[in-house]
Amino acid sequence: MARREPLNREKVLDAALALAAAEGLDGLSMRKLAKSLGVEAMALYNHVANKTDILDGIAARVYAEIERPDPALPWAERVRATALSFYRVLSRHPVVPLALVTDQANPTTLRALQPIDDLIGALYEAGLDDDGVRQALGALNGLIFGSLLLTTAGFARAHSEPGETGHTEIYLRRVDPAKLPHFSRALPALGAARPEQDFERALDLLLTGLTAAAPS
Repeated sequence: MARREPLNREKVLDAALALAAAEGLDGLSMRKLAKSLGVEAMALYNHVANKTDILDGIAARVYAEIERPDPALPWAERVRATALSFYRVLSRHPVVPLALVTDQANPTTLRALQPIDDLIGALYEAGLDDDGVRQALGALNGLIFGSLLLTTAGFARAHSEPGETGHTEIYLRRVDPAKLPHFSRALPALGAARPEQDFERALDLLLTGLTAAAPS
């Protein structure tokens, strides 16, 4: 019989991320996680405290994938690079932004917080005061997480099952163009979203506004 590799926190978090990706946040339980690892549930508690600890650990590991920009770049380029890396990394692990926006996870490791610190530092370099940094960071977070959630639910979501009816098809059947002419006209475009390209365009528009408002 092949000897089983000893369990550790990294293996538990790897398995938890795979389970959450397959079954969603509600499908991630200590019992199912233990079964996927071939151990008893009690064995997990030697490495993780509870489901919250698991979700925090998953989020921290995903945040560690976010690339940090060259500090020599101008502040606006650093903001763009960091925000785009945030989007790309989190889009590969959609359960993580969902856990974050529902307050089920809060990554607090140094490596997880460094990209946020990079963003804040770039915004201060732009000459914004504390309130300005808070507002700009809120706008960036709103764009990143709003765009990510729209890729899994809403107009920009790809159909996950053959024959599944999308949001735009539902509206196209029910909306009366005579009563809602502008919405009706826009529906085909709303259904033809290109998530990453659309995010980059929206990010550039936001940065244009930030650059115009920045004192420096």
